[in-house]
Amino acid sequence: MKTSDEMKSTYSALRAAAEAQLGNSQPHEVWTLHAEKLLHELHVHQIELEMQNEALRQAQQALEESRDRFVDLYEFAPVGYLTLTVDGMIADINLTAVTLLGRERDKLLNRSLRMWLIDDDKDRWVRHFKAVKNRTEKISIELSLLRGDDTVFQAQLDCVSNGATVRSTLIDITERKLIEEELRIAAVAFLTQNGIMITNSEGVIQRVNPAFTQLTGYTANEAIGKTPAMLQSDRQDSLFYQQMWLTLKENGYWQGEIWNKRKNGQIYAEMLNITAIYSSEQRVTHYVGSFSDITQNKEAEAEIHRLAYYDSLTKLPNRRLLQDRLDQAIIATARSGMYGAMFFIDIDHFKALNDSRGHDVGDLLLVDVAQRLLDGVRENDTVARQGGDEFVVLMETLGKTADETALLAASLGDKLRMALAAPFNLRGYEYHCKTSIGIGLFDAQSTVEELFKHADLALYQAKTSGRDRLHFFDPAMQDALEQRSILEAALRQVVALQQLRLYYQPQLDAKHRVVGVEALVRWQHPQRGLVLPDAFIPLAEDTGLILPIGHWVLETASEQIKAWENDTQMSVLQIAVNVSARQFNQPDFVKQVQNVLASSGANPARLKLELTESMLLEDVQDTIAKMHAIKQLGVLFSMDDFGTGYSSLSYLAQLPLDQLKIDKSFVRNISRSKNDESIVCAIITLGLGLKMNVIAEGVETEVQRVFLAMHGCHEYQGDLFSRPLPLPKLEAFLKLA
Repeated sequence: MKTSDEMKSTYSALRAAAEAQLGNSQPHEVWTLHAEKLLHELHVHQIELEMQNEALRQAQQALEESRDRFVDLYEFAPVGYLTLTVDGMIADINLTAVTLLGRERDKLLNRSLRMWLIDDDKDRWVRHFKAVKNRTEKISIELSLLRGDDTVFQAQLDCVSNGATVRSTLIDITERKLIEEELRIAAVAFLTQNGIMITNSEGVIQRVNPAFTQLTGYTANEAIGKTPAMLQSDRQDSLFYQQMWLTLKENGYWQGEIWNKRKNGQIYAEMLNITAIYSSEQRVTHYVGSFSDITQNKEAEAEIHRLAYYDSLTKLPNRRLLQDRLDQAIIATARSGMYGAMFFIDIDHFKALNDSRGHDVGDLLLVDVAQRLLDGVRENDTVARQGGDEFVVLMETLGKTADETALLAASLGDKLRMALAAPFNLRGYEYHCKTSIGIGLFDAQSTVEELFKHADLALYQAKTSGRDRLHFFDPAMQDALEQRSILEAALRQVVALQQLRLYYQPQLDAKHRVVGVEALVRWQHPQRGLVLPDAFIPLAEDTGLILPIGHWVLETASEQIKAWENDTQMSVLQIAVNVSARQFNQPDFVKQVQNVLASSGANPARLKLELTESMLLEDVQDTIAKMHAIKQLGVLFSMDDFGTGYSSLSYLAQLPLDQLKIDKSFVRNISRSKNDESIVCAIITLGLGLKMNVIAEGVETEVQRVFLAMHGCHEYQGDLFSRPLPLPKLEAFLKLA
């Protein structure tokens, strides 16, 4: 665009020109209009010139961009491009072809391609090039070319001549040639006598071979689109297939025997191999299954095996197979370190049933008994028929100790006996079956012969003791079980029959003042008299009876706190109550404590809960949360038996403890063991550092008390001061203190 000065200059020039053309005689308005017309025409002409220049510039830019695109397309094309002279020399070559040949461009130009051909391909290329020059259509050839690094690759050249030059594309077909070779081999293998099916990664059949149709009866059209589940015979359970697929996914391969079903419903056995096919990204793309029919072999093997190892009536393992499994079970105990048990089960008065109802009815009972036994045991246990009306149940890995195994075996034996006690329907006849059971335990030191003998003797004892019962081989073990069973039955009634008692052991401070008591439970047995905790608390823990017992102790102690409320001497006492792990781990334990305090009206500050060190470490976060919740109620906490566990000091600092109790095992050895004395001193120092009260239990001598006092122990509990006392004697003791 022109500036204002340029416009004025142009206007003056145009005016001068108009005056020259029109003369000075013309009015001023005439020559002004004429000048403006000329100026407008000039401006229009200028705009047209600028538009032409812009169009020319854009055309030039488009041409340059087109040229760049062409160069990029040519140089970086997915195939190589070569321009050859009529003499076969390379006149031009793109970057892709240079890369394929692995040489510098200037060392390829003006050279014959024949230089980098392999052996016989040189003569083939010469013949091919001559044919190309004499024809106008494209001709292809496959050659072996040598790269600059002396490696060889398979190439395809598509050549066409325009008379002056020969233009050719160059493609690396090495991988394609390998695939074609593999496909030729696979095609031959696909026609094997073994059945083959190929599925996708989801298990959908995509291809089958002729042998598949011959072996299964399904045509390719019937199989493709389905899954191999169409062949399942239901002889293998879902667990079998889950394990098969798990192995296949982990290893990429599975081999095994399987029972399948043909199209006509016939069951057959096959040896199956499944292989996973992976992509370059290691993702499964296909599965290839190859199988052969082994039915005749399997049927013959199965029949021989059934005759040799299984009872023909009940289909249970016979004595021979039982012995083999027992051998394996004894060997397995050496690895696991656990005990097992063998149950000899005999049907009481079976002969009377046979004599009265016939052997066919007796056989029905034997079959039904076999099924009930199978239903009553674990999947890996063995149920066998010993012969006649005797059955054997073999159970492995029952317990870590003989006592634990005996308890489990007794419980399992009772369950089996009760299962067989339910009425049997024998062709409309209701039969009530009674059984006697002998039990023998085994470990790695046992032998098959001894175990059979022990279980048989135990069964004999069960029969001679009146039948319809179970008996262990070991007389001492049998007696212990019977005593435990009697004790457990009585223990279940202790709360309801009000047989529990609380005894209280005083806790004194350094000035010999009674500051609290520990509540200790006793069982006032009607025949055995006063039973101490060691005799029944472990059983209560095992059976879960500790929960009602522990709740009773907590309630009784809280009520006693309330009862002492108006007694000047008693009201200042704290009562410590032991809490078991089962009791503390109840989800509603905090609520139980709250309810007990509310119901009794006891002062929470007079109640102290004693928790063992090992118990606190079971679930630290849950323990901390529960303790803080109870602490908010005003209840105190003491860590019992401190020093016997493996407390983490970081956790210890998080627990809202008021007191550490030194275990009596360390106190007992004061003056006899320097190590125990050091531990006691360390516990006292730790308690003082954490601003906790420290109490020592089991103080029996003045030497122990003096040692503890010298090192800063706050309180003492033990026979030196008083044994645990019933309530009346405790109150009398306090009046004398």
